[in-house]
Amino acid sequence: MAFDRRTFLGTTAATGAAVALAGATSTPAAAGPVAGPAPRTYAFTVMGTTDLHGNVFNWDYFTDKEFDDKAHNDVGLAKISTLVNQVRAEKGRHNTLLIDAGDTIQGTQLSYYYAKVDPITARRGPVHPMAQAMNAIGYDAAALGNHEFNYGIPVLRRFEEQCDFPLLGANALDAKTLLPAFPPYSMHRLCTPHGRDVKVAVLGLTNPGIALWDKANVQGKMTFPGLEEQAAKYVPKLRSMGADVVIVSAHSGSSGTSSYGDQLPYVENAAALVAEQVPGIDAILVGHAHTEIPEYRVKNKATGKEVVLSEPLKWGQRLTLFDFELSWAKGRWSVAKVAARVLNSNAVEEDPRITGLLSDEHRKVVAYVNQVIGTSTQSMSAAEGPVKDVAIIDLINHVQAETVKGALAGTEWAALPVVSQASCFSRTAAIPAGQVTIRDAAGLYPFENTLEARLLTGAQVKDYLEYSARYFVRTAPGEVVDPAKLTNSEGTPDYNYDAVYGFTYDIDVAQPVGSRITGLSFEGKPVDPGARFVLAVNNYRASGGGNFPHVPQARQVWANSDEIRNTIIQWVKAKGTVDPAQFASVSWRLTREGVPVF
Repeated sequence: MAFDRRTFLGTTAATGAAVALAGATSTPAAAGPVAGPAPRTYAFTVMGTTDLHGNVFNWDYFTDKEFDDKAHNDVGLAKISTLVNQVRAEKGRHNTLLIDAGDTIQGTQLSYYYAKVDPITARRGPVHPMAQAMNAIGYDAAALGNHEFNYGIPVLRRFEEQCDFPLLGANALDAKTLLPAFPPYSMHRLCTPHGRDVKVAVLGLTNPGIALWDKANVQGKMTFPGLEEQAAKYVPKLRSMGADVVIVSAHSGSSGTSSYGDQLPYVENAAALVAEQVPGIDAILVGHAHTEIPEYRVKNKATGKEVVLSEPLKWGQRLTLFDFELSWAKGRWSVAKVAARVLNSNAVEEDPRITGLLSDEHRKVVAYVNQVIGTSTQSMSAAEGPVKDVAIIDLINHVQAETVKGALAGTEWAALPVVSQASCFSRTAAIPAGQVTIRDAAGLYPFENTLEARLLTGAQVKDYLEYSARYFVRTAPGEVVDPAKLTNSEGTPDYNYDAVYGFTYDIDVAQPVGSRITGLSFEGKPVDPGARFVLAVNNYRASGGGNFPHVPQARQVWANSDEIRNTIIQWVKAKGTVDPAQFASVSWRLTREGVPVF
């Protein structure tokens, strides 16, 4: 799996040469009267995106209309392209670089279609839309994200071949040789009006959680050490190679935390730790956390120097700009100043060059997701899913439980009761009354999770539910309840609140975390702490995602490689009719001292 060193050196050399040629037209600014030699300075800008997640168009394939959210953000590379063109026009293309921090080829039905329906890995297969768009825009380098591995290494390798820029991953190693499986870095030359060229190194780091999250795809093939460890190895090397500026593109948030607890041997969100612990870094483009950080400064412990971090908002909603000012002294360039900011993609129109380039692909995917696969006897919505037991979440759980029951038939586990977990992944998910399309069903499950079955005891289920209930803000009896302020306590995302289907229970939000689950019963009887249950659970949760207790260590009795999204689609096709009366019930509710909140 180790990358070919000659190919890597050729790629980086070619990239540098291209930038150098582009910069050959650079001319010095007109000099005014000065008392002595003018200081030699040079300014350039590095633009950055992250967590594009398959977004090219400002389009929501699940709603089949233009993307919009409460903040009226826009998405997609077509918007980013317009911003990039504006920056290049202002700064001079030869004075700019464009990089990405990963999670590129998963997330929309556009990217799913070209991984699964019309795969890029097929003989004479298509070119991935993200490769086409990023090539046309002119990216210089991109770090690997964890979701790059969701569709397996062959799809990732084919995508890599289709990109005109390197995919970087200094901490993605071949499991046998421990050599880099991808280029660790790229080197770029910027031609200046005076002095020698500026050499800019981009070091790519990905997330060590890949070893857990995509275990089925990478186990025995690749290993993913910590970001700090690999940065400490490569940054001095890049400096010794003559890099005047070192930028890290890291698919890792800045919080210094992990959502996996002890399951993950390395810090998941380590970008700030890299800045703090590894000398010689000038700036870090941050990814993975899906947050917006225009500028964040971290002081390096060894040098006292500030490292500038920036994370643009996901899906192409923002473009980060790192503005560098360099000075020439004693025969070398040094960084005098770095500042970061973000541009909002909703301020510009889509670049018609990009939308035109991929119009055929877009139309194919729109037609695909609008295929009718069944009917529903009534409409269902996820809008109240975070605070109420709604039918649409029951549908996910019912399909999962039924699938696991069928898979365990005839095995030693067949007699055990099957329960299921699911989250409100999207508050806008809906199933209409009447015709149901692929996009309706797929919208229930926007992630590429697969299904597993794990053994839990009644006591462990209780612990699991208590942990899940931390999602709610503690609210005293009699206090006015605002549903909008009742959830997401301490930043817990919707996808880390699980309802467990098959049990009946109350969640007392007036009680402290850990003492909220009351009346836990199964088939009308209190749950025996020693009773055994099979939990239908997604692979993210089973591998430790969200740091829920017991499940990662629990015995696996079955697993499937197909996405849960596809399982739902196939279930609807097979049934023909979706009737909530057959699976929906109010089995959990929020209370305060026994009084229902709603």
